[in-house]
Amino acid sequence: MMKSIRTLTFRWVNAYLVKNDAGFVLIDTGMAGNRSTLEHELRDAGCTPGDLKLIVITHGDPDHSGSAAYLRANYGANIAMHKAEAAAVERGNMFLSRGRLPFLRRVLKPLMRLFRLRKRDRFTPDLFLKDGDRLDEYGLAATILHVPGHTSGSIAVLTDDGSFFSGDFLENRTRPSVATFVDDAEALKVSFERVKSLDIRTVYPGHGKAFSLDEIG
Repeated sequence: MMKSIRTLTFRWVNAYLVKNDAGFVLIDTGMAGNRSTLEHELRDAGCTPGDLKLIVITHGDPDHSGSAAYLRANYGANIAMHKAEAAAVERGNMFLSRGRLPFLRRVLKPLMRLFRLRKRDRFTPDLFLKDGDRLDEYGLAATILHVPGHTSGSIAVLTDDGSFFSGDFLENRTRPSVATFVDDAEALKVSFERVKSLDIRTVYPGHGKAFSLDEIG
């Protein structure tokens, strides 16, 4: 049973710490540079080594996966993500989970050294999540949804009471919207059409404040 949701905001990116009867599930981790703030938030929530049951990574970009390896080593929690994101975190290159971003590659090329996982922060996931998987064994009544579009292996977490942790599939940078950095526009459209039919109470995006799904025009 979910007891609380704690939003961890690191400059421009969010992670979410969900407390349940079994302990805690962390959805995304922020960048490696946010580590001290992240650990402070975990301690303040009462999450100590052994209490963190699972780390779910919505996609392999370093602003979402940067502290996953560190937390696994220090808190003992397994890391879970979609198989299509594995190469990105194993090799530290966010473009390995994308196929159609020539413009974004050109724009971000000068920043690629900053937007790569350092060797010490790279990792191999402990388990792979696919569409329809459940998280009940980790104390969270929730379903995994595969929502490609931003990246090929983007996933979201939908709890049974309607909380939707979207990663970068949905965002609220300036207003609620679907992803603005898009790998596959057609896949993103199909993902959104599917999600619109679900019983979602609140969207918790990777960027920006929570919102309701009907705020997306």
